[in-house]
Amino acid sequence: MGSSPVSETKNIQEVSGKFVPNEHDALQRHVAFFDRNHDGIVYPWETFQGFRAIGCGLLLSSFSAIFINFGLSRQTRPGKSFSLLFPIEVRNIHKAKHGSDSGVYDSEGRFVPCKFEEIFIKHAHTNPNALTSAELNGLLKANREPNDRRGWLAAWTEWKILYLLCKDKHGLLHKETIRAVYDGSLFDRMEKERSAAAAKKKDIV
Repeated sequence: MGSSPVSETKNIQEVSGKFVPNEHDALQRHVAFFDRNHDGIVYPWETFQGFRAIGCGLLLSSFSAIFINFGLSRQTRPGKSFSLLFPIEVRNIHKAKHGSDSGVYDSEGRFVPCKFEEIFIKHAHTNPNALTSAELNGLLKANREPNDRRGWLAAWTEWKILYLLCKDKHGLLHKETIRAVYDGSLFDRMEKERSAAAAKKKDIV
């Protein structure tokens, strides 16, 4: 009898001693970047390190670490006691999925292509493959669920940080960039590009 994808993932983890995100779970892959030691748990200092690695300043990185870990820790640790270290368990990140979002991740953390395309069909009026700041605001407003202030704030924070970091010189947030956020590849790419730029600058000096 063949092994299931979940059991295969667990076996890999047991052999390597490191957490390996489920290949079918885009949300796990998205969050795993911040699991800096690959143990399946993201602590606030790892969230801070992750944001610094992609070029965020000290203030934004500190705020993000507090906001994200405080907001998500408890939901990803069902049945466990409260921890002042505010750990986030990557395996259970789908349990912390907030409302008022785009729906591109389903309830199990899987990527939903039609919902992704819907973002641009409905909101990308200036450029079919990018969002302006105003169009992004329109997306956030359209996704708001009644009386879901937590979801509103989480969605606004996520999208605004992404726009701040990744808009081009014309103020456009491109489709391929947003896609890379959802599949978990953007942060790795940003860290490598930043490291390469820093190394190049050092060589010049």
